[in-house]
Amino acid sequence: MTAVIEAAGLAIDYVTNRGTVRALDGADVTLEAGRSLGLVGESGSGKTTLGMAAGRLLPANAYHVEGSLLVAGRPIFALNDRDITALRRALLGFIFQSPMSALNPTARIGRQMAWALGGRADVERIHTLLRQVGLTDVKRVTRAFPHELSGGMAQRVVIAMAIARRPRLLIADEPTASLDASIRGQILNLLQTLRKETGAALLLLSHELSVVAQHCDSIGVMYGGRVVEFGSSREVFARPVHPYTRALLRAAPGKEGQGERLSPIPGATPVLSGPSLGCSFAPRCPLADDHCRRVRPVGHDVAGRRVACHHAEAAASCCPDTRAERGAP
Repeated sequence: MTAVIEAAGLAIDYVTNRGTVRALDGADVTLEAGRSLGLVGESGSGKTTLGMAAGRLLPANAYHVEGSLLVAGRPIFALNDRDITALRRALLGFIFQSPMSALNPTARIGRQMAWALGGRADVERIHTLLRQVGLTDVKRVTRAFPHELSGGMAQRVVIAMAIARRPRLLIADEPTASLDASIRGQILNLLQTLRKETGAALLLLSHELSVVAQHCDSIGVMYGGRVVEFGSSREVFARPVHPYTRALLRAAPGKEGQGERLSPIPGATPVLSGPSLGCSFAPRCPLADDHCRRVRPVGHDVAGRRVACHHAEAAASCCPDTRAERGAP
């Protein structure tokens, strides 16, 4: 299969008033055409930076330090402004976590849909797109301003705009974060249905590993700007290998048994100023030793997935996480 996204050793820095912050520290990711990949991790893990880098939509204080990022075989950071604009229009669709902030509050939905179609006020095409995302009274929706829609309706409009040009890649950054729990599943199911109907690849960015496991073919667990575990959703969720993946599952609400307490991850996520010399998870890891703190782990194949951990083989051979098994999709 052809890779829609292929990142290798990707490093991105942000230059701030307080100094340099390394957001991506050698990230490796591959997403093939027609497939879905979820990137999960705590805030600050680098998943949003990686998603926005795919369209070169990073803020002005972000700098590409090293490594490569290809989208549909094209080197993102080598393209000129005209070519990156053309690539976004032809290949990419973005769905952000707050639908209201993604819509223009002063323009009616029909007009914004026309903009998404390149300025063409194709009423029939607009109505078809709105129906495709599950909206029924499409005439009323096109006449409405964003504030006249519910959060769920607004997010469906944003998705309709994202798929208007039949992109090869949909990038969804916490697309249900601002929505009621009652419609989160509907939106995630809709994204999967649209992916299958259009043949687009889906990159879903989330902090909820269990949600991604239900809606994506593969999972990339990010920590300290790296993908520390990468594999099929079913395998990673049911038998996590990296200590951070296991800790995420133990801390996730919703799967605990009666009388069972969640186990929060001690400590805080790292704020890097440059490349991590050792394992960035070592200060929070129960398996960490001096070797972990001094030597940067290299991603290697373990138990059917790629893991960046010195103790991966030992973790894979021990008993599986029973909470993960109980919640496995």
